Amino acid sequence: MRKVKGNLIESMKARSSENGNYRTISFKILCSHTPSSDGYSKFGLLLLSRFSEQFIVTTPAESILAPLGGVVELSCQLSPPQSAEHMEVRWFRDRYTQPVHLYRNGKDVYGETISEYVERTEFLKEAIGEGKVTLRILKVSVDDDGQYHCFFKNGNFYDETIIELKVTATNLDIQIVVHPPNIKGVLVECNSEGWFPQPLMSWRNNRGEIMPSVFTSYSMDSAKLFSMKMTLLLKDKSYRNVTCCLQNPLTGQEERVSIVLSVPISDPHFQLDTMWLEDMTVVMSVLIIFIIMLISSVYLRLREKSELSRISPPVT
Repeated sequence: MRKVKGNLIESMKARSSENGNYRTISFKILCSHTPSSDGYSKFGLLLLSRFSEQFIVTTPAESILAPLGGVVELSCQLSPPQSAEHMEVRWFRDRYTQPVHLYRNGKDVYGETISEYVERTEFLKEAIGEGKVTLRILKVSVDDDGQYHCFFKNGNFYDETIIELKVTATNLDIQIVVHPPNIKGVLVECNSEGWFPQPLMSWRNNRGEIMPSVFTSYSMDSAKLFSMKMTLLLKDKSYRNVTCCLQNPLTGQEERVSIVLSVPISDPHFQLDTMWLEDMTVVMSVLIIFIIMLISSVYLRLREKSELSRISPPVT
């Protein structure tokens, strides 16, 4: 902003989004002072706007998938193409003052880099003469998931673009546990850990149809990876073989494990087993009631005997 006596000229900069890119707009406000016939001052205001033609920052991809523990490259470039060797190039997350990587005065500056990215980033500048740069991140972790700002500054002019990094993790290890049958049926449990983001989880029968689960839960470990647990109750009308399916919502990659029950739920032996369990439940209930009644009867007799002994006069 600058002021001139007699006339006031103000310059402002703003940014507008266009196709995911940001462009700097310069506004000029010209205020002229002219006296009026009634002694009051009148001001004329003229607003002019124009797009700056220096450069805009673009990226070939708005979002990039990165495997957990792998290497990912985030790229951005100037348009129109021009050298950025003399410019400041800053990669940062949500805070401008805490860069992931900083390039200034023709060299990398490591003193301001946040600790989580020290020795985990590489600034590729082979094509910086054309305004193309790349940030390489090593040993990708779940904490790397999110937005990254690619920021170019040339003097007082600057522009930026944003890239979304999406971390993915899939585990091939899926375990199925079959619990002993009870009067309700057979309980089958599916467990898997080491997923990111939270996977889609479902049970399917031998025709590929989804079977409703009775319980689904998840937890996160110290590395912020998801551990999944899903339980299915197989009744007498259920299918003999079932499949536990987990799918990464970002990549669409699906892992599945199937299990075939050694005895079909509809087998007469299984029905006899469940009937036996039901009979045992009835017998145990009757036995408990009998024991309670017996204890009550003994208690009452002892109480009556005690009262009679107190009422009867002593024999002399």
